[in-house]
Amino acid sequence: MPGGQALRPDRPGLLFAAIGLAGLALPLVQFKPNRILPGEGMTLPSALPFGLPLLLALGGVLLLGCLRWPPLWRLLAAAGGLAAVLLALGAAARHLTPPDDTLARIAPAAGFWLLALAFALMLADALTRLRPALWLRWLLLGLALAGVAGLLASGMLDGVSVMREYTARQDVFLREARAHLLLAFGSLALALLVGLPLGIALYQARAWRGPVLSVLNILQTIPSLALFGVMIPVFGWIAANVPGAAQAGVAGIGIFPALVALFLYSLLPVVSNTLTGLNGVNPATREAAIGLGLTRTQLLVQVLIPLALPVLLAAVRIVLVQNIGLAVIAGLIGGGGFGTFVFQGLNQTAMDLVLLGALPTIALALTAGIALDLLVQSSDRPQSRNTP
Repeated sequence: MPGGQALRPDRPGLLFAAIGLAGLALPLVQFKPNRILPGEGMTLPSALPFGLPLLLALGGVLLLGCLRWPPLWRLLAAAGGLAAVLLALGAAARHLTPPDDTLARIAPAAGFWLLALAFALMLADALTRLRPALWLRWLLLGLALAGVAGLLASGMLDGVSVMREYTARQDVFLREARAHLLLAFGSLALALLVGLPLGIALYQARAWRGPVLSVLNILQTIPSLALFGVMIPVFGWIAANVPGAAQAGVAGIGIFPALVALFLYSLLPVVSNTLTGLNGVNPATREAAIGLGLTRTQLLVQVLIPLALPVLLAAVRIVLVQNIGLAVIAGLIGGGGFGTFVFQGLNQTAMDLVLLGALPTIALALTAGIALDLLVQSSDRPQSRNTP
């Protein structure tokens, strides 16, 4: 890249720098006497002995990000900046926590979140400009997950308030994590089990498309909290009046009504994407397959579904990411999951407990969304190569 062009300002870089510099001016952490009382904000220079040099270094990286440097340099700078912010948080927690003090909490403050956001946006922008190959994107996703896992396993963040909440509730956290995964993936499995055959049936029976899709659209427009609430009296009555229902697990509260509610929300994306994918197959391809003597079942299994696979995988992505987020509300009706910590934290005015439920939910949704995006692109590549 010519030197003159590299010195030109970069508009996204200016935005990222503005966010990051605002983060440097705000408190990096909050020192709280305990998990409930409000804390005292501390900027980077006051939170760490080496805080001032680190502040200058991060500020320099952000300012250089305003210029049109090569995307690879931007990627390395953003990854290094994000790692430095995370390590600074852990170091501040160790430095500020008094010895043998089990009550004090060092929580991330506004400055930390803005800095993390600025470097994460810079990282995403650099990846978009680099346009790495598909295998390299899988590798980068794996390296990112391995890096996060390594950072957590190293104990460098153990002093941070969220990790201290995790340490105190490790067994409960693992139980609620299993419940959250069951809700998200179980409802997805049920939606695929019902939605795919229903979508195929509607593809072949056009007269039923309007009524069925209208019902599914109505279900999708019901607010999530209201739908979860409706499940309580309905399944409570069934459990009390239908012989054997309670023994089968049917109940007004708990994981069963939450699973049913998430399943109902998942039907529309699965059915509509199945229809879209099947209708999107080139008519000439269908006619050629019929001309070769394929039966209706062979045409569906060997031609239509494989060609519609990218659209079907897109439906899986929509449903999974949606249900990972909606499963948080299951905590309100005793369904478990990470929402248990979110609502406990709100009731106790303990933001660290709220973060213990919110952060894994966000991380799980982001990971699932990125991985399924890559799967959609992988399934679409052979078709793209075969397209004239």
